Amino acid sequence: MTNLYESRILIVDDNADILEMLKNILSRKGFLSIETASCCGQAKEKFRTFQPELMILDVMLPDGDGFSLMREFRMSSDVPVLFLSAKDEDNDRLFGLGLGADDYITKPFLPDELALRLTAILKRTYFSSLHQESPSPELHLGNRTVYLESGIVRQKDGKETSMTAKELALLKKLNENRGNIVTFDALSDAVWGENYYGYENTLMVHIRRLREKIEEDPSHPAWLLTVRGLGYKLAKGGKTGS
Repeated sequence: MTNLYESRILIVDDNADILEMLKNILSRKGFLSIETASCCGQAKEKFRTFQPELMILDVMLPDGDGFSLMREFRMSSDVPVLFLSAKDEDNDRLFGLGLGADDYITKPFLPDELALRLTAILKRTYFSSLHQESPSPELHLGNRTVYLESGIVRQKDGKETSMTAKELALLKKLNENRGNIVTFDALSDAVWGENYYGYENTLMVHIRRLREKIEEDPSHPAWLLTVRGLGYKLAKGGKTGS
């Protein structure tokens, strides 16, 4: 894919009018490859045959829910996901983002807002400098080695864990400023781009998940430290923090 408008986009929603509206919005914005599905069963089949590069998932579906569907897809793919829901509850939004979704937008929404958020996800995922070769491809944190190009965390016993794109973006930003404080705003900008307003409350969710992968004791971190009221920093040597 050399152009983000060539990205394969799969839209999953049980409302036929919304499916048609979303497809028209994205087509008018210049996107060339769009498929739709109205239930989990259709989505699974389209996921297999169409191999989307971004998915827009409704939360409530007739034969399941978008959260469970994303969990299943995440077992074999890290394709970016934008949740689209009529539910405007903070817990649902945080839950979706905590699963590793790239964004969450509620109905009703402005067509331009949807297009901007979707474009931002594609740029971050496929056209970001994060995908360029890193000058420091390995990061050693105690008994764990992080491979910054692949997003793999390997322990001394050989056990491996994969980071999500957002976790990797956070860790790279912290590593670029290792030993120094990186503010909440700077970290949010590194993950969600310039239009990160509203994501501050989800940052701690991703930090917690990142700690679970890079720390020996996530409840008493030695590497990814909280600087209360300011942000976080990646320690140069093992320290005790929270």
